[in-house]
Amino acid sequence: MIAKDSGLEPLDPAYVADVLSRPPFVQIPGVCNVRDLGSYPTATPDVVTKPGYAYRSAELSGITEEGARKMVSLGILTVFDLRSDPEMRKYSSPIPTIEGVQVVHTPVFKSEDYSPEKLAKRFELYATGTTEAFMILYSQILEHGGPAFGTILRHVRDKPNSPFIFHCTAGKDRTGIIAAILLKLAGVDNHFISQDYSLTRVGREPDRAKVLGRLMKEPLFAANSEAAMRMLTSRYETMRAFFNLLEEKYGGVETYVKTYTELTDEDLKNIRSNLVVPAKSRM
Repeated sequence: MIAKDSGLEPLDPAYVADVLSRPPFVQIPGVCNVRDLGSYPTATPDVVTKPGYAYRSAELSGITEEGARKMVSLGILTVFDLRSDPEMRKYSSPIPTIEGVQVVHTPVFKSEDYSPEKLAKRFELYATGTTEAFMILYSQILEHGGPAFGTILRHVRDKPNSPFIFHCTAGKDRTGIIAAILLKLAGVDNHFISQDYSLTRVGREPDRAKVLGRLMKEPLFAANSEAAMRMLTSRYETMRAFFNLLEEKYGGVETYVKTYTELTDEDLKNIRSNLVVPAKSRM
């Protein structure tokens, strides 16, 4: 259903509630679109991605006290925030203070990438909603994201027993790309990674009105809500196209990571090892 859905119409609330109540979704009050990247099968028989270790989400700015307690109870003591300062100011969504949790500011884009001109060009691409447009945008994320992604990957290399969460604003594009990189390095098949990406369609639904409200303040979207919704699509086919881009333009995930984050083959070996566990393990 998710793959065929246009992404423009609201989803049935009962369907959303049901999907969000089950893995890989995790409930953290005040935070939207939270998922555990664990328990996915890998290319190695009887080996899966480590449950309860790497989490993805939308912004944490609205996290409640109960949500903060839930995060800590899950062992998530490190947050990687992929947003840029102008973005946080624009949406009045600062980094929250969560007792006992370290928030690492790891912006994918520099502040100057949020100039009105550059932002308008990105919005124009998003508004088309085409796979080709998303590939231009995702190439920009890959080009700029090396330092941020490298910080997250070094955490995996160095702290295999320290759960973490990473997020951007909606938890779709920047978040989706580093999630794909992590899962790809772990040996997860493209099909499962693309399915995970498409789950954002359901995961962001509780924040639909809030996100649309923000976009409606942009001149491009003010009179065109359909364009705004196209920007928010997360189709299975888009992630499949991303893997073609990653292979053809960047030489595959390992070459990309070594080139843009300066990690070594030995680092990648350790990262891969730290992302997986035997299938019957319940860590």
